[in-house]
Amino acid sequence: MLQGALLIAFAAMLWATTAIVAKFLFAGSGLAPITLGFLRLLVALPFFWLLMHREQRYIKAKAIRSGESIPATTPGRQAFIPLLALGAFQALYQGSYLVSVDLTGAGIATLISLCLPPVLVAILASPLLGEKPSLPTILAGLAAIAGTLLLVISDMDTAGTLRVAGILMALLAAAVYTGFTLTSRYNSAGTPVFTTAFWCFLTAAMLLLPVALATGGWAGVQSMTLKHWLMVAYIGVVPTCIGYLCYFKAMQSTPATLSSIIVTLEPLFVALLAWLILEEKLGPIGLAGACILTVAVIVASRYGKASGASQDG
Repeated sequence: MLQGALLIAFAAMLWATTAIVAKFLFAGSGLAPITLGFLRLLVALPFFWLLMHREQRYIKAKAIRSGESIPATTPGRQAFIPLLALGAFQALYQGSYLVSVDLTGAGIATLISLCLPPVLVAILASPLLGEKPSLPTILAGLAAIAGTLLLVISDMDTAGTLRVAGILMALLAAAVYTGFTLTSRYNSAGTPVFTTAFWCFLTAAMLLLPVALATGGWAGVQSMTLKHWLMVAYIGVVPTCIGYLCYFKAMQSTPATLSSIIVTLEPLFVALLAWLILEEKLGPIGLAGACILTVAVIVASRYGKASGASQDG
């Protein structure tokens, strides 16, 4: 379990570098956030295609050894509907999150985008999935709202203005990621992990490409140098491919509740890196908001998962 926990923490640290590198990309080139979202997925797709085929070979070999019928290599019609929905959520999340990073600070964008969803999931799981929320879950939701408000106040204080567009995009990213998580829970088609990841990322890339072309985001690619392309490759390979591989590997031996808590290290890593590298400061109010939001996530993860488990049992 310790090895799995360390792998998840390592994955969270790798994911945290996405916003930092993206901030340098946006500042040093004309690359649009939507285009970066597409390029990130484009770089990662071959990697997940290989993992998907390796996974399918393993499933086939296991079925042959046990004398069972060999399953289909591609998802069926019933499985494709939630996969397409996950891809649509992924595309919207990639776009809204990277836009929020561009319009605000990397730290505050990530804190709002990634800390709110677990709390929202814990609350919305009751009416949508029949998972009854406990009192700690409800209190965690209220605390999350308070923490978010403190972050907004802190950002307004340090930036000297209320960056409404960036805050709204971060809130949109949080809402989209909530939909992604709820759809993942609802999906009972049993599609293997890397098959799900490949089709989800492929759908997201196909949706982001026409948006990037229609909004003129592709023009910014012409201003990119070798250094900028290396940054894009880094985002596609390290936090996306290696990060998700570490996470999926760790999930084989790490309880879901523990993993959901460890993942909350990502926004904290981003806030720390943004402070060290980008000189973004949260200030006392922002630090208080970040702490409140993090505690709310931990409480929601523990009690939200527990209530869901008891409901299923």
